[in-house]
Amino acid sequence: MTNETRFLPLGGRVLLATIFLLSGIAKLSAAEGTIGYIAASGLPLPELAFIGAVAAEIGGGILLIVGYQTRLVALGLALFSLVTAFVFHGASGDQNQEIHFLKNLAIAGGLLQVVAFGAGSLSLDALLRNRRTSPAGRVAQGA
Repeated sequence: MTNETRFLPLGGRVLLATIFLLSGIAKLSAAEGTIGYIAASGLPLPELAFIGAVAAEIGGGILLIVGYQTRLVALGLALFSLVTAFVFHGASGDQNQEIHFLKNLAIAGGLLQVVAFGAGSLSLDALLRNRRTSPAGRVAQGA
């Protein structure tokens, strides 16, 4: 990757993660309403679903930004986006819900690009990979 483009994967990860972080924080600030919305959708154990959603959004968002276990995190968030698209935004005929549905599909598509191409050079994944493959890293590991 050229020096001019090495910031692009980081920028993409930050932009993708922003919606998850803000959504998770919003859920925390309106826990009762969010749990009610989850219950109204028919999901069982809405309190547990709430905790899982907040953990996925905030935890996954942070991990995506720092680029740790990026492919796995991006895959998990892509699946989360698809599930939420179909469970919460699948009401056809409601233009607002259709926009949210398509937004979730687009986010999942962006995340699948991260799964395919990785975190890029400005990530914890790259740092850890370089430490394992550098001569100093092999000596530290006892190689």
